[in-house]
Amino acid sequence: MPTRRKFIKQVSITTGGIMLAAPSFSQIIPGKKKKVIIIGAGFSGLAAAFKLNQQNIDCVVLESRGRIGGRVFSHQISDDLVIELGGEWVGNSHTRIQELCEELNLELLNNQFDTHLIYKGNYSPAGAWDYTEKWKQTLKKMIDDYPKLTEAEMLVLDKMDWWRYLVQNGCDGRDLDIRELLDSTDFGEGLRHVSAFSAFAEYAESSEKNEMDMKIKGGNGMLAKRFAEEIGEEKILLKHTVTRIEQGDKVKVYCDNGTVFEGDKIICSIPTFALKKIDWQPGLPTEKIAAINELQYARINKHALLFNKRFWKDESFDMITDQTPHYFYHGTKNQDSQSGVLISYSIGEKAAVIANQSNAFNAQMVANTLKTPFGNVRSKLKKQVNYYWGEDMYSKGAYAMYGTDQWFRVRPILQESFLHTHFSGEHLADWQGFMEGAVNTGEDAVDNL
Repeated sequence: MPTRRKFIKQVSITTGGIMLAAPSFSQIIPGKKKKVIIIGAGFSGLAAAFKLNQQNIDCVVLESRGRIGGRVFSHQISDDLVIELGGEWVGNSHTRIQELCEELNLELLNNQFDTHLIYKGNYSPAGAWDYTEKWKQTLKKMIDDYPKLTEAEMLVLDKMDWWRYLVQNGCDGRDLDIRELLDSTDFGEGLRHVSAFSAFAEYAESSEKNEMDMKIKGGNGMLAKRFAEEIGEEKILLKHTVTRIEQGDKVKVYCDNGTVFEGDKIICSIPTFALKKIDWQPGLPTEKIAAINELQYARINKHALLFNKRFWKDESFDMITDQTPHYFYHGTKNQDSQSGVLISYSIGEKAAVIANQSNAFNAQMVANTLKTPFGNVRSKLKKQVNYYWGEDMYSKGAYAMYGTDQWFRVRPILQESFLHTHFSGEHLADWQGFMEGAVNTGEDAVDNL
């Protein structure tokens, strides 16, 4: 079956998105020890540093935040419970993360859910609701026909939004409403903003649970910790915000604290918002600046609610709703405790609304939504933690979202190397929003050296 990665290679050449070759290490200073400067200690930058370290190539990692992990953000919400305020899932098809976990002695736990539904005030438990038979058959045929797509058809799909494509294929009424709720959870914004090709490819290729399959025991941040231990924590410099990059025969990287680093190559793994703030000398190509300005990141809000009792009872509980809290899931599955966390995961404008409210307001709103299936749970609430990625000062969003006419046009430009700099990050991955993609692109950047 053809995959999105194969499609990318085929179509990016057709549309002119060809990687620009940079000088290799051997072309720069033959026989001398080379040094790579990595910008960003998220999973992409750490994966690149880990691979360079294995190849005995010197590197330093510069990170703006006061912690490693980037948009993977494990948080100890109580003495015995860890939640994810950032990247959450390892999919069954995420083979590289699985290999790394095995290599670094990390255990992966099942994190699959069975979805309940609240729609128009009515609650349906898992297994008691579904799409209409007509739409299920239509969708099955769409998925079966996916491998037959031609390059021309892919380009046409990319110029259309996912909502319109669903409607044109007969999805309407309740089916369309539920599809909007579920799919917008995946992409972080409404379906009218998402490329039809980008969405279709993900659903056609992903696992049965759409890659919401596993999580690392102890928190996904454990992989960042293991990376750092192998790389050498002294090589990862926190609170080092890059402000200027000069590229000549060698590269010079300047930080806001006055430190300057010199090397042979750069791997830039940061989100486009942070990348644009750097003073590049010489300046980035006009087409790359335009692509950076065009790409949007999804507004995601994670509102974690610690309850003194797991009243939802089912450890595999999650629930999609047509109300402002949007999507709930059990954030402490497989963690032994009487108390537990439900995370309200909201997207787009809903996320921005929730982020602006007080804890008291949000607690009452969540209680109102949960009242239908569970009764009054407000008194069981012990603690709340909220993180709105739309206001994150480094990314201004949770993950990249390719809109109409962007996948085959914008992404190849963002991926192109520039002089001695190679780029990585989940925004350049086959699929956005997954730790697997971040790791893949970090390792690909090392290969491109």
